[in-house]
Amino acid sequence: MAYKAPVRDFRFILNEVLEIDRYENQPGFEDVSSDLVGQILEEGAKFAEEVIAPINRAGDQHGCEWKDGVVTGPPGWKEAYKQMVEAGWPALHAHTQYGGQGMPAVVSMAVGQMTAAASPAFSMYPGLTSGAYAGLHANASEAIKDRYLPKLATGEWGGTMNLTEPQCGTDLGMIRTKAVPNGDGSYSITGQKIWISSGEHDFTDNIIHLVLARIEDAPAGIKGISLFVVPKVFVNDDGSLGERNEGVQCAGLEHKMGIHGNATCVMAYENARGWLVGEENRGMPAMFVMMNEARLGTGLQGQAIGDAAMQAAVEFANDRLQGRSLTGPKNPDGPADPIIVHPDVRRMLLESKAYIEGGRAFILWTALQADLQKSGDEAVATKAKDYMGLITPVVKAFLTDRGFHVASLAMQVHGGSGYTEHFTASQSLRDARITMIYEGTNGVQALDLVGRKLPANGGRAVMSWFADIDAFVGANGGDEATKPFIDGLADAKKNLQEATMWLMQNGMQNPDNAGAASTDYLHIFGLTAMAYMWAQMAVAAQKKAGDSDPFYANKLAVGRYFVERILPDAEAHLKKLKTGSDVLMALPAEAF
Repeated sequence: MAYKAPVRDFRFILNEVLEIDRYENQPGFEDVSSDLVGQILEEGAKFAEEVIAPINRAGDQHGCEWKDGVVTGPPGWKEAYKQMVEAGWPALHAHTQYGGQGMPAVVSMAVGQMTAAASPAFSMYPGLTSGAYAGLHANASEAIKDRYLPKLATGEWGGTMNLTEPQCGTDLGMIRTKAVPNGDGSYSITGQKIWISSGEHDFTDNIIHLVLARIEDAPAGIKGISLFVVPKVFVNDDGSLGERNEGVQCAGLEHKMGIHGNATCVMAYENARGWLVGEENRGMPAMFVMMNEARLGTGLQGQAIGDAAMQAAVEFANDRLQGRSLTGPKNPDGPADPIIVHPDVRRMLLESKAYIEGGRAFILWTALQADLQKSGDEAVATKAKDYMGLITPVVKAFLTDRGFHVASLAMQVHGGSGYTEHFTASQSLRDARITMIYEGTNGVQALDLVGRKLPANGGRAVMSWFADIDAFVGANGGDEATKPFIDGLADAKKNLQEATMWLMQNGMQNPDNAGAASTDYLHIFGLTAMAYMWAQMAVAAQKKAGDSDPFYANKLAVGRYFVERILPDAEAHLKKLKTGSDVLMALPAEAF
């Protein structure tokens, strides 16, 4: 199966749904036009299809190799990475001040979806580097920025984020890695970090690690953590590479279920030399810049894996002959009909398509909010920041959950063939599973949503979200052709509002109620968000419904499946949410 980037769909979302041309007065959009974006999408698709996708299988089969602290990537990956840097793709979203192209996030995340679908493991190398770039750009001194950002922006150097340790993952207040001042502005970093994606490889001459550590005598817990930049190779004042930072070593690779092509490393720090980023004991707020970018990237990755899995399933369903259509042969000259004629196979494919196309729009809508945070209009910027805080855990958790579900459906469409390694279904399912775990498990995202994001600023973000949906429903409710989409969105919003009120009334009285309701609440939110995306797409598609291009009629048909066969799940989640925590907490721990 050959991955095919959905350029037509990206154009539709960017130009006809989000209408990015109308943001030309916003920072970052001054030199952006739909024509330019179209060219970027075409070239990005070509690179994903012709350079990245062909090496994906080798990454899964061969993985990475570690020997004496040196990690070698899969066959062909170093060469593909070099081509990517030479073509300028890592620099797409980076600031022009540091050699980037300054494109808006909504454009770079469209290209990112293609890269991640072509090879999720390969896309993690530039993805982690982008996160390190963002963390330093937001928090580091000008001296540190000037030293590291130009090469990170272009992808000539790699970047990582080092959080997890053997004794702590989500609870980062338990970090033991220590930092001792050297008296010259640098620190000696000592400790062990695990599960470090892209921690060591042979693609770049240098890797810039961002490391959480605790300075001596720092406060206990999360409030005593600082952030440090620790280069694999020291950088001289003139920007050239100096000596190896011998205190930084890869102590081994993890053996994983999937994403074999990405080097997931155990990193050992033994008096490694590093420099403070930002203020002492303010490492977590600084790292959150990276973590939030990574969470959005993980949502993108989950959706993109589902996209590739769905494409493979559609191809298989059209080729595989088995049985006859219930309404009579559709391939009378052949021994059997292609399985796509069977209603249950079509159910799986339509469900996949509805989630993938809705998720694609959701990611780009969210990326647009990331761009609007920089608006000179304070009201626009404030709303966008509120939405980024509120929506990030939903993008991460809901889209990775649905991406894995789509990958599972794709394997089911393949039948027994999908369970073998002769087809890509197995790799997609294995690769997708980690997206629900790393960058904060989906359960943690749900807790973050109900415990932190909802009550932030007195619930201002979710109230604004409800108001925007109401305004959209009010403005578009009169069109009979799109009425099912508008009514479905209104019903979903009603369910979400009811769930929000239940949490406000019951979560404060008993925090276990909030915890028990959190996952169902996140799914109601995700379904409502996707209903909002499908309603917007339906309105845009209906304007061209009589067009000779079947794209628009097909879009409406897929959207109707979402409204009629998927969106009703929100009511079931609401009913479960309202049962509270009693049934979850009643069984004694020893009885499990």
